[in-house]
Amino acid sequence: MDDLPYGLLAALVGLAGGVVLGLAARLGDFCTLGALESAAYGKDARRLRLWGIVLGVAILGTQFGALAGLIDLSATYYHSLAWNPLASVIGGLVFGYGMAMAGNCGFGALVRFGGGDLRSLVVVVVMGIFGFVALSGPLAPLRVALFPQPDAAGPQGIANDLQGWTGLPVAATAAVLGLACIGWALAHRPLRERPGMIAWGVAAGLAVVWCFAGTSWLYEASLGAVQVESASFTAPVGRTLIFLMTSTAGGITFSVGSVLGVMLGALIGSTIRGLFKWEACEDPRELGRQVGGAVLMGIGGVIALGCSVGQGVSAFATLAWSGPVTLAAIAAGALLGLRHLIAGYEPE
Repeated sequence: MDDLPYGLLAALVGLAGGVVLGLAARLGDFCTLGALESAAYGKDARRLRLWGIVLGVAILGTQFGALAGLIDLSATYYHSLAWNPLASVIGGLVFGYGMAMAGNCGFGALVRFGGGDLRSLVVVVVMGIFGFVALSGPLAPLRVALFPQPDAAGPQGIANDLQGWTGLPVAATAAVLGLACIGWALAHRPLRERPGMIAWGVAAGLAVVWCFAGTSWLYEASLGAVQVESASFTAPVGRTLIFLMTSTAGGITFSVGSVLGVMLGALIGSTIRGLFKWEACEDPRELGRQVGGAVLMGIGGVIALGCSVGQGVSAFATLAWSGPVTLAAIAAGALLGLRHLIAGYEPE
């Protein structure tokens, strides 16, 4: 282990976490857009309530891991950068609307590509490219001007702020929020009747914790050369594309491992369920809509500093204010997009 580069070790951490997340998506039906769509239009809230399991486990594991000294939350960009509420709201809305147009978030597109959906490969590539257009390309100056995010002046986040305002210990805040999420999930009887689904929700939450803990250890061992991070699938998709094209010019990172891990986990899960099947788009208009949605996801995800998983689960697990705010904005944007899509199919 001592002879392996830190970047490779970080990629292995990401690979392991990504595989579990990919399996959770395929075997446990963990999906952002699918959860919203089935709850709003299918009258089935099981996938939505599953998010309570994922979030509760991720919050409890991450927060108590931090209290035990296993996770350095201050080194994550969710806490090291000052929170910009406008970026969370605008970026989340844009990402969510794009997610509805594309038919998947970045994570979901990776999962579907792992199951043989070639349309999702187009979504993944376009999203990754336009994420970098906004991150460090032609749109970067405009993004920085409109949504500045300087370094944080000190400790921030839900638990830290509540402790400052009320004296409530961080552990108490984490326990209340984490258990509340799990309780909300388990209060839904149809979900309780699916223990396998619950188990994969627990696994997905633990995968997020694992990534934070693994990269925290590498951050300390590498003297800060490795970023403390967990699952996120907007800019990391672009970094993976760059690595695949120019690996001799840049080293492997956590991002590459996590992205490839999700696709591998989805491939394994699809094979286990007998669902792997090559699919392509037969309607050019549908593909055009999906490409447009991918553009919006790439730009919106970079503005918000994360996607439905990166902000909605990973940032939420650190109890950064951006987590729940961005997740709510993404959900609102997605529901608006779904409404527009469904209205477009209704006869006049």
